[in-house]
Amino acid sequence: MATAALLTALTTALVLTVHHDGYFADPAGLSWRYAACWALFGAAVWSLRRAPARHVTALVLAGGIAVAAAGLVAAPRTSTDSFRYAWDGRVQGAGISPYDHAPADPALTALRDDWLFPPREHCDRPDLSALPDGGCTRINRPQVHTIYPPAGEAYFLIVHGLSPDGVRHEAFQAGGAVLAVATALVLLRVLRRRGDPRNVAWWAWCPAVAVEAVNNAHADVLAVLLSVVALALTVRHRAVGGAVLGLATATKLLPAVLLPGALSGVRRPRDFASTLLPAAGVLVALYLPYVLLSDSSVLGYLGGYAEEEGYQDAASGNRYALLRLVLPDSWALPAVLVGMVAISLYVIRRGDPEHPWSGALLGTGTAFLLTTPGYSWYALLLVALVALDGRWEWLAVAVAGAAAYLTSRALPGAGTVMYGAAFVAVLVGHAFRTRRAHPGPGALAAPVD
Repeated sequence: MATAALLTALTTALVLTVHHDGYFADPAGLSWRYAACWALFGAAVWSLRRAPARHVTALVLAGGIAVAAAGLVAAPRTSTDSFRYAWDGRVQGAGISPYDHAPADPALTALRDDWLFPPREHCDRPDLSALPDGGCTRINRPQVHTIYPPAGEAYFLIVHGLSPDGVRHEAFQAGGAVLAVATALVLLRVLRRRGDPRNVAWWAWCPAVAVEAVNNAHADVLAVLLSVVALALTVRHRAVGGAVLGLATATKLLPAVLLPGALSGVRRPRDFASTLLPAAGVLVALYLPYVLLSDSSVLGYLGGYAEEEGYQDAASGNRYALLRLVLPDSWALPAVLVGMVAISLYVIRRGDPEHPWSGALLGTGTAFLLTTPGYSWYALLLVALVALDGRWEWLAVAVAGAAAYLTSRALPGAGTVMYGAAFVAVLVGHAFRTRRAHPGPGALAAPVD
């Protein structure tokens, strides 16, 4: 079967890509490998359209397991975030708030080992960060406090507690694989009732899942799983869906952008409250213990991160790249705020309450196009929304994020070009779907059986 052959080719390509340690030495070569994976992914999903319906579930799950397994074949290649997760879990396991000390703090020296803090003779490697005492660590930004929200920190503690000694990065990679497959199972359950189960392959087989959710073990995959559950529950149980959305936001803050989608079609104040209050309540309840147990701010380096990435001052980074092509730098942030308010109001007013993920995809994808984030794992949320909704043209935004993060290291400006191409792809896709839904007066009517 063509689909099985393409899945085999995709899995093989992903294994070769993950094995290629080219982030520092060969970003161009790594980009080409990643592009080949995306091409095979698209071909495999396209071929699934012709597969017999009785085989779809088995194919989607088998392919999803194979893609997830491909991410396990090597240590994290293009991100060091999971090392911070491991450290935060270790710190909490010692009874210390993760918000109170930076990894470089001498007060935590007793928790260091040769894995996260290699011997000094290895400190010339480009993937290690320098410490003030002349040593080094695998943890990025070791002199700043953590920025992860409380549910994320709870996840780090749980993985730490369940991990045997010496497992190192494999624990979070295994967790990412389990969560990625669990997300595919939830998507299948939702789309059997309210869509096409074939669309689950947009998530399950996506190269970003193997690379970012599994190999780099980003906690975003947990937030994605919770976000999918939240949107599905919102259709019939607004309060429960709102509570789960609060939990997703307490894992990684990005799912907060889904709120307008969760409120699609809401008119009555009580319906707003039944979603908003549980979400806010869960978020506050999860933060409160850390607030009480911490001497430092539980926001950690969040403000510094936003400034570092150029979200506060457009002139200092590569954010708002598309807006800055047509607007002065100083106008970029106000334009984003106005744009997001407008799209949020549109989604709430015109969105379909039976398919809240449609409005969520529009809002999330628009936020990405307006802010042009430079980290490819943020797009995991977008990929899951594409699987729920089926508008696959939005995947171009995920490709643009990967180009901004990886390809721009070899070809400056590649991210901006790809975000521009993604914007065009979304417009073309919208025009095509509108034309199919509302054919012109000269179009022939579809035959009736």
